[in-house]
Amino acid sequence: MISSLFYRLAYRAGTPRWDSPEPRPEVAVLVRDRVPGRALDLGCGTGSDVIYLASLGWDAEGVDFAPGATAIARSRAAASGSSARFTTGDVTRLREAGVTGRFDIVIDVGCYHGVPAGRRDAYRSEVAAVTKPGGDLYLAGISHPPVSWRLLGAPGLSAGDLRRRFGADFDLVDEQTAGPVGRAGTFVLYHLVRKAPGACLFARRAVEPLAEQVGVAEVTRVLLDHVPGWRARSRGTP
Repeated sequence: MISSLFYRLAYRAGTPRWDSPEPRPEVAVLVRDRVPGRALDLGCGTGSDVIYLASLGWDAEGVDFAPGATAIARSRAAASGSSARFTTGDVTRLREAGVTGRFDIVIDVGCYHGVPAGRRDAYRSEVAAVTKPGGDLYLAGISHPPVSWRLLGAPGLSAGDLRRRFGADFDLVDEQTAGPVGRAGTFVLYHLVRKAPGACLFARRAVEPLAEQVGVAEVTRVLLDHVPGWRARSRGTP
């Protein structure tokens, strides 16, 4: 990630400027009018969003690889009597860190945009494993980070990257641009929905009789144009 050492030192020196003691407005909007279920916050920092979700009745868990951040988060939760839970671990190794089960909603505000390209497939695999079919994944971050970020391994967030990497397991259903964030770049928000495992394999079997009638080429063209995730599966994406 941008630098494990960078984040560890940042929290050791205090609470970094990007970590707010208040829940993010975006999170409040995401869960408005929703029936509480299981929620996971990736890159949770000092836990403001997780504690907020728990206060609304969610079974809420946060993950961050900075021990200083999760220590503060646990202390804040204990002080407020919150049921929020926190795990110190790598978001690209969730199950190894002990994060298991199926979550109804997974929130990532400002984490994935700093995951280097070489770890993004691992991130996708781990998040897919803990998101229930039909569950929501919300990714928010900077779309075109400055050169200084990219030199530290933070490529940013884009719809093209999400479709290519996540298309086999998630449908990208919405994208919004919130506007510029100082010199850092443009803040964007993406909403993805977890597909049912094996959905594409089932679809293949379902269309085989049709392919015999109209031809494989015609069926393939329709699938590539109209079925989300089919292009990724057709290229052998795991």
